[in-house]
Amino acid sequence: MLSIGEFSNICKVTTKTLRYYAEIGLILPDEIKPETGYRYYSIKQLEKMLFINRLKAYNFSLEEIKTIIESGELQDEKLFRELSRKKEEIEKQLQKYEKTIEQLDSDISNLKQGKSIMSYLKNIDVQLVEVPDMNLLFIRKTIHEDEIKKEYGICFGSLFRKITDEKLTQAAPPMVLFHSAEFSSFGLDTEFAVPVKDWVKGTRDFTPELCLKTILRGPYCDLSSVYTKQRNWAEKEGYEPDDALYEVYVTDPSQVTDESELITEVYYPVKKKSEDL
Repeated sequence: MLSIGEFSNICKVTTKTLRYYAEIGLILPDEIKPETGYRYYSIKQLEKMLFINRLKAYNFSLEEIKTIIESGELQDEKLFRELSRKKEEIEKQLQKYEKTIEQLDSDISNLKQGKSIMSYLKNIDVQLVEVPDMNLLFIRKTIHEDEIKKEYGICFGSLFRKITDEKLTQAAPPMVLFHSAEFSSFGLDTEFAVPVKDWVKGTRDFTPELCLKTILRGPYCDLSSVYTKQRNWAEKEGYEPDDALYEVYVTDPSQVTDESELITEVYYPVKKKSEDL
């Protein structure tokens, strides 16, 4: 038997942490002396502690680790699934870090050359275009920020099922219109739409007319830069908002292997500012 201090020293885990693990039922002392309250661990429990530390190193939560340990005879099967899932999560994080490093390198290079790190905005092209009228099959609802990704799948899934069931003809790629006047974590007035040629229940006319158009090739996290460039262009050229900004998803995000393959068209409906009298 090992005292809690000895067990702590071998596993490099503080006694405070071991007592907390006991409280949540993650690893219990093999014996507690009733007369002294001293805690003792068996030699066999060293391997269990190493197992816990290994999973912690993979960023598993204590709750996740406990669930794996309590899976009994199915532990190896569950462990295989959970390790595979965690590997995918870490690979995605690694890709994000790699892209962050690329951006840092670019910013550092620009600064060395005496350029602003915001000079990339000059490469964002803004065009003033006339957009033809459309007939939209749509779902409009207020959604919370943390629900956006899930609602994309739900709403577009519903719209495309209706297109299939009613044998409608899709006229253009799917789009999302943002009707909220400001960004709010309490909910965004969002419209999911697919342009169709058929006028049926659930469709509406959409007449964007004059718009600023920018094509974004790359991840959706760069959309804010596009919005900024379009706003600056509008202010400089004397235009103001005339309708909801909308995004057209030329590529299906579920069909690309890398975010760099994404193509998104951003449209900002505008009108010429009236001259001051």
